[in-house]
Amino acid sequence: MDLTVTTTELASAASALVKLVPGKLVDPVLSGLLLTASASGVTLAANDRERAARVERAAVVHTEGRVLVPAKPLADTLRALEQEQVRLVVEGSKLAIRAPGARYALPLLDADVHPGVGAAPQVAGAVDGGLFASALATTVLAASRDDALPMFTGVRVRSEDDRLIMVATDRYQMALASLPWSPAGPPVDALVPASLLSELAKQLPPTQVTVYVDRDRFALGWDGALTTTAVLDGSFLHESKIHLSDVDTTVTLDADALAGAVRRVGLYTDARGVLLVEIGDSEIRVRAADQRAGEAEETVKATIDGGRTGQAYQSRFLTDALRCFHGQQIRMEIQPGMRATVFSAVEPTEPAVRYVVMPMLPPK
Repeated sequence: MDLTVTTTELASAASALVKLVPGKLVDPVLSGLLLTASASGVTLAANDRERAARVERAAVVHTEGRVLVPAKPLADTLRALEQEQVRLVVEGSKLAIRAPGARYALPLLDADVHPGVGAAPQVAGAVDGGLFASALATTVLAASRDDALPMFTGVRVRSEDDRLIMVATDRYQMALASLPWSPAGPPVDALVPASLLSELAKQLPPTQVTVYVDRDRFALGWDGALTTTAVLDGSFLHESKIHLSDVDTTVTLDADALAGAVRRVGLYTDARGVLLVEIGDSEIRVRAADQRAGEAEETVKATIDGGRTGQAYQSRFLTDALRCFHGQQIRMEIQPGMRATVFSAVEPTEPAVRYVVMPMLPPK
């Protein structure tokens, strides 16, 4: 194999694959990047048998071929180079990375045993990449990071007519987002790892993204890129599991003002990180106290509809919820007792977002 390519283009492709498919450290083959040079350019692929991704880039190919090299060293080397173009050429048992005044060489792994990236599943539909990325960035906030409960580490992605709906929860908070989409095949219903969707939210382009599904896989494709992953059964994860029929107090206020108060007062919470939100006539008061840290309170102007009440929340859950509504007026729908509070935007937006936070026992 022998090719010349724009350094930044190849570096971005290699870095994207390293983030999408971290690889199996115990298996060097599954931690490698498969490079295939052909008349149409160069394709980079990664596969750890659970996730797979490939990216195509334009290149001047002098000699076609296929090699497998360690993924991270390749990505790190390309990202560090300042030369405009780089040449990749096989030299014996190594892949040489050549640039004016520099040469680096990576060992060749056994490309024949690498699984590569197979064909995409069946096309299910298409969605706006910018809106989809925003919806994913919102919902992944509520997914659990505890691998001991894998069913809560994913985002359920499902289609209902002309809407694509995403739901995630760690049992203490739930994020829901929906956006318009164009169905073109089987319905979508898949529990997708939140860690992958979090990275995809950073990489999706603001153009059309194609969604692919089959019984065991979920995939996204755009601009010569394809990412696939195995899925779990997520049918249990549904917003109807949260009862939202007993709202007795509605608070309308600026999301950023409340987020700032929560961030500052949160510095004074106890070991549980719990703060108290008290409802007044035309404001809410955010309070926290700890024997060691001290105490703090802030008031935020608000429009109140309903009886006065108070509720305690874990500060990080409030921070996650409010992050979804930056720059917007929000509505807090508070239920009595230990029932969920729902956050939503006053003005309709796309994607449509709701964030549900469970209250905590108040600080003693």
